[in-house]
Amino acid sequence: MTEMLKVTVDRRHPMAVIYTEGYINNQGGEEIARVAYDLIDDDHKVLLLNLQGTKIVNSIGISILIEIIEKMLEIDGRLAFCNLTPTIEKTFHIMGLAQYAKIYPDEGVAIGELSG
Repeated sequence: MTEMLKVTVDRRHPMAVIYTEGYINNQGGEEIARVAYDLIDDDHKVLLLNLQGTKIVNSIGISILIEIIEKMLEIDGRLAFCNLTPTIEKTFHIMGLAQYAKIYPDEGVAIGELSG
């Protein structure tokens, strides 16, 4: 799979929503990390990754997402995910991401809880 990941951002200070479209592999994960670290540098403490446009995440992509979670923990921030496929959600639970980053069924529920 060589599909490039497309990443867009909706900044809602202090929260930002990161939308992905495509495959999260090493290149896709690095693009998400670059965007996330830029947002952190801009003082965003809450990041929501909306993965509605993503159907596949490989192990390297997951390891990069774990690095982002670790960075958010260092700054007392929060990272959350929404709109995961059942397979990606199950994988995130198995790999331990759900221990440190909450998973929401959709963006509305996530924003409601993360904003409150």
